[in-house]
Amino acid sequence: MDATPPRRRAHRSLTPLAAGVCAIALAGGCTGPGPAPSAAPARQTVVSRAPGDLEDQYRTVIRNVLPSVVQIAAGDGIGSGVVYDDKGHIVTNAHVVGGEKTFDVTVATGEKVLKASLVSSYPEQDLAVIRLDDVPEGLRAAEFGDTDEVEVGQIVLAMGSPLGLSSSVTQGIVSAVGRTVSESTSGGGTGATLADMVQTSAAVNPGNSGGALVNLDSEVIGIPTLAATDPQPGDSAAPGIGFAIPVSMVRTVAGQIIESGRVTDSGRAALNITGRTVVDDDYKPAGVAIVSVQKGGAAQKAGLRAGDIITRIGDTRVTTITSLSEALAGDEPGQEVSVTYRRRGAEKTAEVTLGEV
Repeated sequence: MDATPPRRRAHRSLTPLAAGVCAIALAGGCTGPGPAPSAAPARQTVVSRAPGDLEDQYRTVIRNVLPSVVQIAAGDGIGSGVVYDDKGHIVTNAHVVGGEKTFDVTVATGEKVLKASLVSSYPEQDLAVIRLDDVPEGLRAAEFGDTDEVEVGQIVLAMGSPLGLSSSVTQGIVSAVGRTVSESTSGGGTGATLADMVQTSAAVNPGNSGGALVNLDSEVIGIPTLAATDPQPGDSAAPGIGFAIPVSMVRTVAGQIIESGRVTDSGRAALNITGRTVVDDDYKPAGVAIVSVQKGGAAQKAGLRAGDIITRIGDTRVTTITSLSEALAGDEPGQEVSVTYRRRGAEKTAEVTLGEV
């Protein structure tokens, strides 16, 4: 997978963070309508930011949030989740639940394994919601923060079950915001292109997927989902580069799933086409050929048709299906973009009013 800042590709690849249980010897996861999660129980308030009090602040955040972070066993895989409300809804990654419908859930405060069922999965944004079959007394919903208040340099903690080690906590900072990244389909990934991701230096590892990225006010600001790997050499891990889905998108998707059982308003722009990557005479990716256009969709309304080869969106070059998704990731439905394409060898341009996924 490639970690891609908006409109600029970085030479990294990304891997989803769900994993099976690993042996210890190996060492040494938009805006729109939808209801907000239920209010969490009263919590300790962090006021001081004096350097000498930082350790106490960490402990306070861990006491406040860790009881809301769960471990999810989905088939042979292990991932993490965050308690979304007091009705037993848990938000996690779509690649954590995979094709499973039932799950074993372990909360940080108890050893008893709880049963849960899938409410709905939305692979396009790599998010899913499951629900506990029986809600235990005292289940604590997490408090979710505000995406607009996430800033580079903020200290954050990542909580989850890396390598199957439940209730693990790592620390780092927000390294960047607004990243656009594409997830591989290998290793159980959904292949989704995700916009507005939060980049963090907090260590994230297989099993962290679906957990919590938390600020020092004990608020969840993201769901850790991807880790970067360096393709030179051998796809080794790239330490200190992880990505989390922003809390605004988490609220949007989870809220709609809980309210109506599915995502009814994705907020994601689309050309409404089916396409495939084409190569040039040197067998290098050279554009996206339109295989079919959706009737009444954005591309058809703009005059695009099957056989056209898209080479550019605005000023962004398009060479593959993934780069097309990345070019559209920062746009919104209803926005007008310039699409450059080839038809029978001639280069043409069309102004397209984007549709929705």
